[in-house]
Parts: sequence; C-alpha cells; structure tokens
Amino acid sequence: MDTDDGTCTRRHDERFTIVTRSLLLGLAVVGSLAQDIHQIETIRSTGSLRPDVVGQFREPTACQQGPGGDYYVFDRRGQTVYRVPPAGPTTPIVQIGPEQGRILGASTFHMAPDGRFVVADAPNGRERVQIFESDGSRIAGFRLPGQAEPRIRLGNMVLNGVGTLLFTGRSIIMNQPDLGGLVTQFSLGGHPFHTFGVLRQTGHEDDRHVHLSLNSGIPLALPDGSFYFVFQTGVPLFRKYDEHGNLLFERHIEGVELDPIIGSLPTSWPVRNRQEKREHPVIPPTVRAAEVDRSGNLWVALTVPFLYVYNATGEKVRTVRLQAAGALHPISLSFSNRNTLLVTPGCYEFRVW
Repeated sequence: MDTDDGTCTRRHDERFTIVTRSLLLGLAVVGSLAQDIHQIETIRSTGSLRPDVVGQFREPTACQQGPGGDYYVFDRRGQTVYRVPPAGPTTPIVQIGPEQGRILGASTFHMAPDGRFVVADAPNGRERVQIFESDGSRIAGFRLPGQAEPRIRLGNMVLNGVGTLLFTGRSIIMNQPDLGGLVTQFSLGGHPFHTFGVLRQTGHEDDRHVHLSLNSGIPLALPDGSFYFVFQTGVPLFRKYDEHGNLLFERHIEGVELDPIIGSLPTSWPVRNRQEKREHPVIPPTVRAAEVDRSGNLWVALTVPFLYVYNATGEKVRTVRLQAAGALHPISLSFSNRNTLLVTPGCYEFRVW
C-alpha cells in the first residue's frame, strides 16, 4: 500500500482534478446528450456452448476461454467451476466445500492469460481468495480480514464479500474501498502493496456502509499497465489511471437509454438482517459488467439491455444491443482467444468487430 510522503499530496490533487472536471462536465451535459447521435447496433449471437452443456449449470455467471481453447464456466449458484473442451465431456474441476481447494459462498471468478484462475469465496462468512491451476488444483490462497458483508443486489441475488476481482497472473486486483482507495493490488500471497483511487463523494459519508457500497466497482487492467475503474452503483461513471495510480480522466456514463435509470436512482435502500441484528444496505447496481477489448476499448454493460463502448480517450463510440434467444442482459463479459465476446448468462459468443 502506498506509504510514501507524496500520497496525501497526490490524493489532494486528484480530488481537485475530479471536482474541477465534474463541474465542467456538468456545464456540458445538455450539449453532450444532444450530440449523442450514435446509432444502436444490434449484434446477434454467432454461437454458444451446447444447450445440453449449459443445461448442467444452475447459474453460470462467468465464462472465459483458456489459452488452450477450453472454456471455463463459474456456476455461482452451483458453487462449481467447470472446464468445457470444444469437443469432449464437461468436467467439474473445483466443487463445493469449505476446505482448501473447494469453494463455498463463492462470489466471483477470473482467469489470467496463462490459464490459471482465482475464485473469491466466503466459508463461514470469512472472505477467502484461492488460486488454481487450469486443471483445478489449488496453488495458493489467502484470507481477507473481517466478515463478508452484503453490498450489491444483482437481480434476486445478494452479493456478499468480494464483488469483483482481476487476476493478471502476477497480482490480484480488487475493489476494497475499506482500505481507503478504489483499487488495491495484492500479491499472490495476499499482501496489499498498492492502493489508489480517491473514493468519490456520495453525500452519505456519515453512513459507512452506504458510502462504501456507492464506491463499489469493477477494476480493469490494460496491457500498457494502466487501469480503468467502473463504478457499479449510483451515478454511473468511470475513471482511468496510469500504471502508477495517477488519475488520467473521469467520464460520466450517459445516454438516452440510461435516462430512466438515472431519474429513478434511490436515496434509501432496503436492508438485510444479519447476525447480532445488524442491518446493512443492499444497493442495486447501475452497471452489471465491464471489460476491455484487444484494442483498449472499454465495454460497459448497463442494467438496461445495452452496452456502451468507449475508446482509449474516454469518448463513447458505440451503443450495442446483444441479441440471442432474446435481448441479453449480460452478467459477465470476456473476450476469447478468437477475438469474440463471451457473455453470460447463456454462454453466448458474439463477433463484435
């Protein structure tokens, strides 16, 4: 975690930059909306995993392709990771259980470019991250301090603990606003060695749980070492940081498709009873998923059935609707070895270029 003397100065500069740019964006919002003339592209699925394969999953919430061509599916409700070869039987390679090498209360999954993957789970309410080889054998793991707390409601499912993570192969990147920043990089042994990104102002700073929930989001890494952070709740926006964690820019996510969502953002939230009669807010997201493609474009899946695509300078260049058996509401996005977009639910493929 950053501890050098320049940390406070850098965060002060970032706050000043964010406030200044937010004011300028506010002055330009009417003109921006009026000029949003990008046509909606409807992209139809070009394939998917076989229906008999998908039928084995209770709730597939992540689908990625390994370097050897096999598909890996994380079934969150079934608490299982499956390997699906292009031809051959589907194999459960990580299964349910509280012990090491199994998963219980799992919330998220991500595969590194070399085929290793991580799963975050929470047996007995204690957050844990485990690293696995491509065959499902456990390599290492570590626990996070404290208890897993509910923060986001996605459909009928309340997400506890680690909501999003990214495995680069060398480090694990998570959104842990409890640590004082939007993005924290962990070593494979679980040591947090770099935290950056000032938490945005929410108006709920006096309510810790609401404030942290409104600073929940999706960290993404680019090949050049820079990062995106996409806020998942509240007013939708994203930021881009350089490899050192310095803010490059902030952009609001805007479009006519989002107008009904923005106009109905709640100011109070349902609560969920937990042990010792504690209550925590459970906040619905405005962004469901995000990913970066091979050209460095940012794809953002909204809670309405549309995706916005932003180029490397943060300008919106496409508005996309995905069509399979019907309009899709993506839960996860991943770009495969064949440069196609993989989407759950349904484990569908789309050619997007």
